[in-house]
Amino acid sequence: MAAKVFMEALSPTMEEGRVVKWHKRPGDPVRTGETLAEIETDKAIMDLVARADGVLDQVSVAEGATVPVGREIAIITTPGEAAGPADREPPAPVVAAAPAASAPAPVSPGPTPKPQARPAGPELTERSSRVRASPLARRMARDAGVDLQLIPGSGPGGRVVKRDLDGAHEAVAAPPPARPSPAAPAVLAPSPSPAPTPTLVPGVAYEDVPLTQMRKAIVQRLATSLGPVPHFFLTMEIDMERATEARAALNAARGPDERLSINDIVLKATALALTRHRSCNAWFAGDHIRYWHEVHLGMAVAVEDGLITPVIRHADRKPLSEIGREARALAEKARARRLQPPEYTGATFSVSNLGMFELDQFTAVINPPEAGILAVGAVVAKPAVVEGQAAVRQRLRVTLSCDHRVIDGASGAAFLQTLKEMLENPLAMLL
Repeated sequence: MAAKVFMEALSPTMEEGRVVKWHKRPGDPVRTGETLAEIETDKAIMDLVARADGVLDQVSVAEGATVPVGREIAIITTPGEAAGPADREPPAPVVAAAPAASAPAPVSPGPTPKPQARPAGPELTERSSRVRASPLARRMARDAGVDLQLIPGSGPGGRVVKRDLDGAHEAVAAPPPARPSPAAPAVLAPSPSPAPTPTLVPGVAYEDVPLTQMRKAIVQRLATSLGPVPHFFLTMEIDMERATEARAALNAARGPDERLSINDIVLKATALALTRHRSCNAWFAGDHIRYWHEVHLGMAVAVEDGLITPVIRHADRKPLSEIGREARALAEKARARRLQPPEYTGATFSVSNLGMFELDQFTAVINPPEAGILAVGAVVAKPAVVEGQAAVRQRLRVTLSCDHRVIDGASGAAFLQTLKEMLENPLAMLL
């Protein structure tokens, strides 16, 4: 029996996906578990695997197209079998290994792929007749030799309209591909860049760039944080003289790829401070507050088109060197868009460090359901008074963003005091 291939929910918050690349082409044999395509989700680029053995047939979504979760995108048939009604339901969504309480990303149409010109014929006409389209769109598709099944409709109810066919005549101008055999339909259109970069064009007032899947998720997350979550902010300045000296001493015996950063030290101190202040290591869950006995620390990482927060699990139990190695590895995977759901879900508290941009101080937006996030600025040499004497010291400003439904002012201030104690006297982390 033929088996449908659906756009799967490859992350806990995914509601639509963009086909980045097909690894299998129509007519190729496939086995269960083999990668069919690379899919851009709201967090990463992940593999969509085959759920049945057979031959890939009737690929209905071009590279670069964005479709909602649950939509059929191809069919797998057995050799010699004609594609017909499939006997499989959409697979269940992927569930992260660690618990996560994330709101889903909004569903909105992605960039419309450029139609692929194809020789007109009875087979194309028959398939196109089954697609919902306006009479003008059908005539344009017929004249251009375009298969309407490959064009996402932007009209009411997904109907293909004239604007969806814009560019079809330009596609016809290109040399037509060789007529495919029934076992190997025409190759789909190539993928556009996942994150278009605006370019300056003289005489053009502006350029509209479609939202990527990650940017859509960021928009939705901000809407569920700054509006509903009652933020308040606490800032403290910390003397980092001893911490920087300790870092220099530890790095003297380490190779270039093993050196510790100030961020590693801040992560470790934050994790330990959270074990003493449960109200900061908590989630707001509507009708209850979840106080965590484990510390899973989110670490904000800037990527090409936004921000993602990989998670260092049980950060309070890990030595500083292990936190450094794990932080580097997670950051590299995040920038390559290769994080798996268990690696970016389930944080109990987050840290955002923009010190590398020489920012002295900033405030960060809480990532629900977490109750707090620490914004870390740059370590800067400043005049200070030490034991009654003027001196130049290495100073750091941190700002704690608090969800007032969970964290009171005194509780947040007590957490910062503990963090300050540990960073100003690194030996305190051993106690």
